[in-house]
Amino acid sequence: VQLQASGGGLVQAGGSLRLSCAGSGRTFSRYAMGWFRQAPGKEREFVAAISGGGGSTYYADSVKGRFTISRDNAKNTVYLQMNSLKPEDTAVYYCAGRWGDYGMVSSEYAYWGQGTQVTVSS
Repeated sequence: VQLQASGGGLVQAGGSLRLSCAGSGRTFSRYAMGWFRQAPGKEREFVAAISGGGGSTYYADSVKGRFTISRDNAKNTVYLQMNSLKPEDTAVYYCAGRWGDYGMVSSEYAYWGQGTQVTVSS
């Protein structure tokens, strides 16, 4: 599956952004999807994941209650709604896909989008 992320930008602290990740192929619903992020000088970290059918989701503690992952398999798209953004959310955000169950480790994902920059100003 090929993935393309979009929706990043510059936002003030407390604001919101919605990221999108468009996938290709007729089997998109068979892929669990995840969002990861990487800030300058830091390792890539898990943000959120969703099962292929959309019935199960999982979040990093740092974003729980502020971010929501969802998907529309009819549109081959997964979303990350980010509310109450903080400066520490500033990073390049990547969407990723893996066949089967969702995971929280980047090495479990075989397919990656190109990343989209999110910058939160204080």
